[in-house]
Amino acid sequence: MDFENKETQQLQDRIGEYLVPHLDQFLFDELSENYLAKAEIADILTGVPVPIRKTALSGLSTVALAQNMAFIIGCDINFKYRDNYVAYIIRTFTKDFAKPLINEGIEAAAKSDFDYACICFRGALLIDPDSSDALYCYGRACKDSYETGEGEEYVGRYKAESLEAFEKLTIKSPDFDMGFYFLGYGYLNMGLYVKAKLTWETFLTLTRDKERKEEVQGWLDKLVEPVRIEEGYNDVLAGRLDEGIEILSSYRDDERFNTWWPLWYYLGVAYGQLGESEEAEQCYLRVLKLSPSNLQVMEALEELYRNSGNEQLAEKYHKKMEVVKHNIELDKAEKQGLS
Repeated sequence: MDFENKETQQLQDRIGEYLVPHLDQFLFDELSENYLAKAEIADILTGVPVPIRKTALSGLSTVALAQNMAFIIGCDINFKYRDNYVAYIIRTFTKDFAKPLINEGIEAAAKSDFDYACICFRGALLIDPDSSDALYCYGRACKDSYETGEGEEYVGRYKAESLEAFEKLTIKSPDFDMGFYFLGYGYLNMGLYVKAKLTWETFLTLTRDKERKEEVQGWLDKLVEPVRIEEGYNDVLAGRLDEGIEILSSYRDDERFNTWWPLWYYLGVAYGQLGESEEAEQCYLRVLKLSPSNLQVMEALEELYRNSGNEQLAEKYHKKMEVVKHNIELDKAEKQGLS
């Protein structure tokens, strides 16, 4: 979610669809011309409907109005009147209005209401994109959401959102140790071991927390082999095929890692690019034993068999891909029907 590029009409929003249903708590009405003129906000809110909670239809104060607006744009960062709401809040209360929103989000997170927490932090970031506190808390809330949530797509979106928040935080606040601490875990959860290693090494140079230092050093000790394997992947991607094969082949019989399907996939890619089709084929078939619905490797097998003139097997994997894609679409349709 790009909070900083507010000139853009549409902001990227990975998790909005999970938060937008909370908008049902509100009704919308326009403020009178007399009120707009008296408050000197006619240039901002003329013709703009403002949110009113269904449970508080009377006695709408300026603070409550701003809170409601922040909640709306926190749910939907592409809300039609987002910029009007932000302008009203900043003119009336300055960017400092983000601070009580952050506190409210922290209280919600403490009660495990992570939806509400994310909404508060998103609203705060739209009001004050430079707030490192809001960014840190938002990354934490997204992390809590995916750790307690269900569904591959839900978890994936919140993971990506949390990771991006911590990446931005380490750029904004390069001396804040906890940004690097959580970013390291984000990379670890995404299987990005080299990035996790480098991030945690930075954390160790910043922190004075002995307990967390020991914890992170323990992870770094465990990451030696995964980092080496990822270096093998990167060698293959960079065209250093012999180097990649040398690294990855050394783990073929290592029971700790030979069930990692990417190990066999990148070996297959390397052998394929070297023209060693039989070795590539065996590696790709090993991937399918570990990851039966892997479209990436099915596509690689189809290409390998077509290049070798084996149209029967090429068509077999082409049809398998169509079945997997069809099932994915059915799953999506079913989820949308239930939501």
